[in-house]
Amino acid sequence: MSDRAFLGHPAGLSTLFFTELWERFSYYGMRGLLILYMTAAVEAGGLGYDTATAGAIYGMYAGCVYLLCLPGGWLADRLLGARRATLLGGTLILAGHLCLAAPIKSAFFAGLALVVLGTGLLKPSISTMVGDLYGPEDPRRDAGYSLYYMGINLGAFLAPLACGWLALSGEFHTTLEGWGLTPASTWHFGFGAAALGMAGGLVQFVAGRGRLAQAGLPPVAGLSAPERRLLRRGLGVTALVLGGLGLGLASGALDIARLSDGFAFVLLAVTAGFFLTMFRASHWTPGERRRLQLIFILFVAAAVFWSLFEQAGSTLNLFAARNTQLELWGYAFPATFFQSVNPLLIITLAPVFAFGWLKLGARNPAPMTKFTLGLVLVAAGFGVLIVAAQLSANGVKVSPLWLVAAYLLHSLGELCLSPVGLSAISRLAPARIASLTMGVWFLASAVGNYLGGRVAGLYERVSLPMLFTLVTGFALLAALILWLLRPYASRLLASSTEGNPA
Repeated sequence: MSDRAFLGHPAGLSTLFFTELWERFSYYGMRGLLILYMTAAVEAGGLGYDTATAGAIYGMYAGCVYLLCLPGGWLADRLLGARRATLLGGTLILAGHLCLAAPIKSAFFAGLALVVLGTGLLKPSISTMVGDLYGPEDPRRDAGYSLYYMGINLGAFLAPLACGWLALSGEFHTTLEGWGLTPASTWHFGFGAAALGMAGGLVQFVAGRGRLAQAGLPPVAGLSAPERRLLRRGLGVTALVLGGLGLGLASGALDIARLSDGFAFVLLAVTAGFFLTMFRASHWTPGERRRLQLIFILFVAAAVFWSLFEQAGSTLNLFAARNTQLELWGYAFPATFFQSVNPLLIITLAPVFAFGWLKLGARNPAPMTKFTLGLVLVAAGFGVLIVAAQLSANGVKVSPLWLVAAYLLHSLGELCLSPVGLSAISRLAPARIASLTMGVWFLASAVGNYLGGRVAGLYERVSLPMLFTLVTGFALLAALILWLLRPYASRLLASSTEGNPA
């Protein structure tokens, strides 16, 4: 409690805050362009994919980004330490963005793969270090994660504006023509800006590591002999799988649709296998086992939420580009600018929520209640879009305020769920697998992002009012089930802390 150097929080939070800010700049800058780049015509510099193919690729990419947080968290826990994992992950992410910035279409999938590998190392490690800055009973923990989450969203706010303007604005197209360059190359200038963001994040992290105290240092014990064998086998299998997939896609023996279906099976198998292994292990205390049950409930709820919320980069991005007026008060803007609405709202409202949770004290709602409210709010956002989709059914482009209203509701839902979920997982996780359990939280994002991408593949197959109606109904059903599970979760939490204050 004595370290209050950064807005009343430990000094190390400033290092993690700004590192994650620039890493998220790189991620959301690229994400805002990704599905638009894939569906743009070849003569416009895009890849010319249909929405089904682009949605499948987007879903696999976004799912893999978070799926690899599981092995990334394991490596941080047992071998690298969170600091080294963060540095190595950021370097791989930078290399991936540089591949996407190169005007070479054959480098596209290599760039995505490098970003996936790097994010798998960085995300669980840096999030775990935030929790390491606080003691188990430090009341600032939830507020600290909310501030950290504000840094994430500051990067996410700036990225679609900068990267989107470079890639899509008429002004920059004209500038390139004046330089004697083809306007079709603007996509790669947008991806290049994302690379600069990650470079800034790496510089910030290296410069500020001294403020982290003991957070994220390498483990003392390291890997046992069986674990080293497991690591070597895992790396070998990964190399073989990636090589086989690359050859299959290059030769035409494997198409994107079958690859996406296979990834869905892998995602299901990893999720089921992980939780079955955890629950069947014999070394947990009764309190730890109950906390693992709570983590599983929160995992399912978070996966449902992210499958809805993360359609911002896919379904809602397409709705912005194709069905929405890209002009407001006489100013024309790229479709990616809508991607900045959510983080702007988070930046504005996160301090309010952080203060509010502290102010409520003993009346602060339980995580399950906050999760339920988050699902209701994201459902309400899609409910707004049902009306907007009906108005655009005959080719009419609707006011941008419809999307702004949807993003407002989604942002309120996010603040009820995401920083609260990060804090809850860090508090519930057994100390010996802290980074790995944080990887479980990101596994929920993997499932949600993959499903969100697949929904985007229905954009040209199902009427938009029907699509948004189905999504809204799914969200409301999930909220009802979670609400009914609240008493059971409360009993689990109460019994898991008896005689075990951790």
